Amino acid sequence: MTHHVVPSVRPCRVLIIEDEYFLGDDLAKALRARGVDVIGPLAELPDAMTIKHDGFDVAVIDINLRNVAAYPLADELIRVGKPFLFATGYDANAIPERFRHVQRLEKPCDVGAVATAVITLCPTEKFTPVEYDLSL
Repeated sequence: MTHHVVPSVRPCRVLIIEDEYFLGDDLAKALRARGVDVIGPLAELPDAMTIKHDGFDVAVIDINLRNVAAYPLADELIRVGKPFLFATGYDANAIPERFRHVQRLEKPCDVGAVATAVITLCPTEKFTPVEYDLSL
């Protein structure tokens, strides 16, 4: 018999902040297909700023939301320790230095790649050891 601790993504709630409707909708569908609970997509910064921090686990942020920079939201998420990534058309040089450590996927990007990156930010749980016989 072998003991293994199996990590697993617990139900993950992802907030999508994206003003391009089809991109936001495609990302939401890709995440739901992977068992993720989706909030949004939200297209405007004021709407995103009203979401309670305990209402989601991870955020995907488009930096330019209808010509309004989403940096205040990113600053707040860093302040409270909430993981997020940028899915943006901005290249790395256009992003302020304080966000250089944040994962950035540059548009146009594959929705599946964004979904995979998001899932890596989702909290995991450790389950109790499971015994099973590998000799079967």
